[in-house]
Amino acid sequence: MEPENLTRVSEFVLLGLSEEPDLQPLLFGLFLSMYLITVLGNLLIVLAVSSDSHLHTPMYFFLSNLSFVDICFTSTTVPKMLVNIQTQSKVITYGGCITQMYFFLLFGMLDNFLLTVMAYDRFVAICHPLHYTVIMHPRLCGLLVLGSWIISVLNSLLQSLMVLRLSFCADLKFPHFFCELNQMIQLACSDTFLNNLVMYFVAVVVGGGSLTGILYSYSKIVSCIRAMPSAQGKYKAFSTCASHLSVVSLFYLTSLGVYLSSPAAHNAHSSATASVLYTVVTPMLNPFIYSLRNKDIKGALKRFLWDDSIKRSIVVRLKQCH
Repeated sequence: MEPENLTRVSEFVLLGLSEEPDLQPLLFGLFLSMYLITVLGNLLIVLAVSSDSHLHTPMYFFLSNLSFVDICFTSTTVPKMLVNIQTQSKVITYGGCITQMYFFLLFGMLDNFLLTVMAYDRFVAICHPLHYTVIMHPRLCGLLVLGSWIISVLNSLLQSLMVLRLSFCADLKFPHFFCELNQMIQLACSDTFLNNLVMYFVAVVVGGGSLTGILYSYSKIVSCIRAMPSAQGKYKAFSTCASHLSVVSLFYLTSLGVYLSSPAAHNAHSSATASVLYTVVTPMLNPFIYSLRNKDIKGALKRFLWDDSIKRSIVVRLKQCH
């Protein structure tokens, strides 16, 4: 007997990270704290870069875009998980699941592209410093970001439309805390060969291509740094890309660790736990990595916060005078 086929699904069940009732308050507090830190940290980066004219350069333009995307990336998954824990409900509607999957793919791919573009920016800055302003002009930077958005939107739209053609079985439980593309395909009863083909093709072409571009850029950067005569010049050149290299390593090692794992592990709750690393932890750590290792960002943040506090105190005093 074939399993019951539900072509019109109304809702899915997100099992989350744990089904233990005693752990739910702990998970809620932990993820709420991580989410607030992520939003606040990345928002401060965006505000600091936009408010400080010294940071209106290609590197910080891409960094502010990355911070904005990280806020959106985390916001596609964590708020829904927090609502489910608070309401003690694991249900997500079919439309909500497709929407969450769409935006997760969109901002995940944008993260990938922006890290690649930032690697190219560092390559030009270190290997072609005299031509940096000519090559990385504002128009090219805008086109690189715009192209990243267009490709990401088209990919997410394609993947989501292909999922809409699938029919699903009676068992509609996700061993995950969000609607992930691979998990949704595995729940389908209909033929998923085309979905898997497109999914893995995009992963190899886009993910593999981006990673290859990053590795190529850094191979050239290392060669340029080794050719520098002074140790101080080498240190200065390496320090300009150390933060980006740390973020790239964190993002790719955690995401590849999840998606290159065995199918058995991918269906288990261990996959959902591992996914926390690149969906929540990495966006949360990015602002700390860039601010702690970057004097320009630290200076801009101090000026932004100090000026803002002065403005508030002036407003309070004016109100008291009246």
